[in-house]
Amino acid sequence: MNTCRIAFFTAISLATVPAAFAADKKAAAAGPRETVAKPLSEKEKRKREEKLRKELETPFRKWLNEDVTYIITDEERTAFKRLQTDEEREQFIEQFWLRRDPTPDSSENEFKEEHYRRIAYSNERFASGIPGWKTDRGRIYIAFGPADEVESHPSGGTYERPIEEGGGTTSTFPFEKWRYRWIEGIGSDIIIEFVDPTMTGEYRMTMDPSEKDALLYVPNAGLTMYEQMGLSSKTDRFSRTDGTRLGTGNQPLPMRMNQFERLQQFARLQKPPNVKFKDLEAAVSSTIKYNLLPLRVRADYMRMTNSTILTNVTALLEKKDLQFQDKDGVSKSIVNIYGRITSMSRRVVNVFEDVVSSEVPTSLLQEATKGSALYQKSIPLPPGTYRLNLVVKDIVGGNMTNYELALNVPRYEEEKLAMSSLVLADVIEKVPTKSIGTGQFVIGSSKVRPRLGETFKRDEKMGIYLQLYNFAADEKTQKPNATVEYEVTKNGDNKKIFDFKEEVAKADGASAQQYTIEKILPLQNLEPGEYTLKMKVTDRNANNAVLTPSATFKVQ
Repeated sequence: MNTCRIAFFTAISLATVPAAFAADKKAAAAGPRETVAKPLSEKEKRKREEKLRKELETPFRKWLNEDVTYIITDEERTAFKRLQTDEEREQFIEQFWLRRDPTPDSSENEFKEEHYRRIAYSNERFASGIPGWKTDRGRIYIAFGPADEVESHPSGGTYERPIEEGGGTTSTFPFEKWRYRWIEGIGSDIIIEFVDPTMTGEYRMTMDPSEKDALLYVPNAGLTMYEQMGLSSKTDRFSRTDGTRLGTGNQPLPMRMNQFERLQQFARLQKPPNVKFKDLEAAVSSTIKYNLLPLRVRADYMRMTNSTILTNVTALLEKKDLQFQDKDGVSKSIVNIYGRITSMSRRVVNVFEDVVSSEVPTSLLQEATKGSALYQKSIPLPPGTYRLNLVVKDIVGGNMTNYELALNVPRYEEEKLAMSSLVLADVIEKVPTKSIGTGQFVIGSSKVRPRLGETFKRDEKMGIYLQLYNFAADEKTQKPNATVEYEVTKNGDNKKIFDFKEEVAKADGASAQQYTIEKILPLQNLEPGEYTLKMKVTDRNANNAVLTPSATFKVQ
């Protein structure tokens, strides 16, 4: 992109010229100027701080304050703020991830991939009036991963207190207890409580186990066992000096509930996890050769944070173009995949390598070659334009090809209605809890397998997947006030096959920050031909802001 620089000139009145010459003459007569450095004034310091703040109002600032805000150490943060150029910041970011890479000898950084998986999961599961990564549950999940045990009370209600909280029955606000068997640098058997006292879905981490008690301020209601037995009074709860409102009277608390233990644990949970690996350097060199092996590639983009976009690269190979090797009645194909992503200045941004193999009984080989092999790689990238080189080699047949694709990673603005790529899929299904955010084709808690070529058979079902971001939240409910309209028309005669409209707020898990559309469209009633799916997203709370995603598909 060419950058036009425009110089602005200010006209100087001729009447001021003599005065300017006089000033120069007076300065010359005064002799040489003082060159001793003087301390910066408060005004100059503020100017420099403001200049630094503006320089960081870039994707680098968002990377610092969004992507890694929970895992970057104070020393690293200070060092990053001292950097002067974008090149230095890019090198810092590269080294930041290398320090945490558990397998520096491999091309993948498992720590980085897991970190962005946690951000995506937090945005999907913990969003309320704010993005999921900003919530207390999101922060703990991103920093320390999934808890070993989760006790969830999403509706609150009747609650039998454990004896260490005083026993007895009460009613609670929605709350969750997370238990970690071990967190390095913090200890073992770590229990963290999150409470939603406002009933809006925004859970807050608390040090006080009694904060979830909805009857705490109701006289003679929700009494503990000790209060029922007359060993303590409910009014005594408000004169405790240990930072809780527990109704345990003078009974001693377990060691882990000691006020100093709770305070120390709370403080440690705010710190970034320990960095396990030292600074590492890696050099990757490769040669790319060209040959013929038909390949289809597409890229889809999903927001993780405003400064990091999950880029899903999907590639398809027809099995009839691959060579199979027979051994002991089993035919096997092996394909090596090498991918390199570079900036427009040819700086290497990401490299990945994978092996894809397929095995079928030799007796079924002829039928198996009618299918296809699908591969997907998910790469977190900052907004911008990149070049993808995907090299695929058939190890058995020796054919190889290089596919080049421009990656136009979108930039998402805060508080502006936006959307991800619209994906037409042949599979959309929920994955087991242990598989959330991991594996090929998994986005959050769903498996979404794109159909390259967008061609379906009448006996198949077409999946529709789309993420919507930044709805304007209702001030009272914190829910979006928006609609999504669907319309399918047949190309050529523009015949409307069906239309449908839904309210976003009525959908399960609807959040103003992120709303995910997962629909299944049966195709048995559609005649063979080409069709267009048109969608219209309207945000009533944002002056009727509108998005109009669309896609074409074929039915055979």
